[in-house]
Amino acid sequence: MVKLLPKVELRNSMTYFEVVIMNVDSILAPFEERCQRLTELDDNQRNRIASIIGGVEETVGIDHLVDCIADNTSVGGDGVIRCYVGFEPSGKAHIGWKVLSLQLKRMLDADINVLIFLADWHAWINDKFNGKMEDIQTTARYMEDTFRALLGNPPEGDGPGQLRFFWASTLMDSGDYWARVLRCSKGATLAMVRKTFTIMGRDEASSDHDLSKFYYPAMQASDIFELDIDIAIGGMDQRKAHMFMRDVASKWGWKKATCLHTTIISSLKSTGARMESFDHKMSKSDPSGAILIHDTEKQLRKKMQKHAYLNPEDDSSPVYELAEHVVLPEWGEINVTPNPKFGNPSTWTDLQSFKDAVKSGEIHPLDAKLGVADGIYRGLTNVAKFFEDNPEKLDSVNKLIKN
Repeated sequence: MVKLLPKVELRNSMTYFEVVIMNVDSILAPFEERCQRLTELDDNQRNRIASIIGGVEETVGIDHLVDCIADNTSVGGDGVIRCYVGFEPSGKAHIGWKVLSLQLKRMLDADINVLIFLADWHAWINDKFNGKMEDIQTTARYMEDTFRALLGNPPEGDGPGQLRFFWASTLMDSGDYWARVLRCSKGATLAMVRKTFTIMGRDEASSDHDLSKFYYPAMQASDIFELDIDIAIGGMDQRKAHMFMRDVASKWGWKKATCLHTTIISSLKSTGARMESFDHKMSKSDPSGAILIHDTEKQLRKKMQKHAYLNPEDDSSPVYELAEHVVLPEWGEINVTPNPKFGNPSTWTDLQSFKDAVKSGEIHPLDAKLGVADGIYRGLTNVAKFFEDNPEKLDSVNKLIKN
C-alpha cells in the first residue's frame, strides 16, 4: 500500500512529487532481511531505490535492482537502468494510464530510462480492432502522444532519465527474437500458459481455438529479455506474466528483472473489498463506471457524483483508491470546497484523516467525491491541452471506436 510520508530530495529535477515522496527506512525495511545488501548502500543509493519502489503495490526480486545501483551496472552492460511497461493499443485511455504514468515519472526522476512498449502484434493476437493492424497502429501513435502529455514531455532517448517508445513490430524483425520466444516456450505446458491468459483479459478456457494466443506469454517474456530490461512494470493483473518471465530466466540462467506492480483501480461502482480476479477493475466497456483521460471537468464531476460508490462506514471505496493512488501522490493534498452554506473549505494531506472526516460527517460524501474529482482533473490538464491543440490526433481514434 502506498504511504504518504516526508519528502526526500533526490535531485533538483524531482518535480514529479512536489509534495509527496517516501520515508526511505519504512519502505526498505521489509526487504532488508531477504536482501542484506540493502543495508550496505549509502544514503543516496537507498533514497534512489525508495523513490523507485515506494509507490507500488508489490515489488518482486528487488535484488537485481539493488545490484544495479550498488555496482553501477545494468543488463545492457552500460550502467543505464532500463524499465519497461507494455501496452496493447486498444482504444482511448482511462485513469489506469495515469496511475502508471505517475510511477513512470518517478522512474524518470530517479534517472531510470523508461521504455513504453507498444505491443501492436500482441494486440493483433488478442483480436483488438478485429485484427486490423492499421487501426492498431493508429491507436499506438495516439498512445505515444498521450503518454508524452501525461509525463510532461520529458527528453527522449536511451540515456538515464529519458523516455523511449518501442514497437513490437520493430522487435519482431529480429531472428534472435523468435529464437528467444522458442526458448521461453520450451518446457512450458499448456496448463501453465492457460493460467497466464488473464494478462490478455481472457479466461483459461477462451482460446483453445487459436494457437497464436498460446505464444503470447512467451512473447511478453521475450520482449523483456531482448530489450535488456532491468525493471518490468505493470498492473497487478500482469503479475502472472512477470512470474512466468522470472521462471524462464531461472531455467536459462538469464538475468531476472525486478518486477514492480501497481494497483488496479476499481470501477466507480465497485463496492466491498477488491478481488484477486480483478473483476472489480475499472473498464472502458462500462463508461459510466470508468474515468477516461479525455473526460471534461464537468463529465468527471458528474461521474463521481452520480456513480462513485462511497459509504462513510465502508473503508473500501473507489473514491478512496483514487485519492490514495492518483490525487495524494501527485499533489500531496485533497482540497474539499463545499457550498459555503454547508461548510468551509478544507485541505487533507493523508488518506486516513480524510476517511475519518467523511465517516464522522465533517466532510459530506458528495463533497469528498468532488474534491477527489477536482484533484484528478487537475492532473489531466496537460493531456486536455495537447488534444485541444491537436484535435485530429484524437479524432483518428474516435473514428475507429465508432466504427
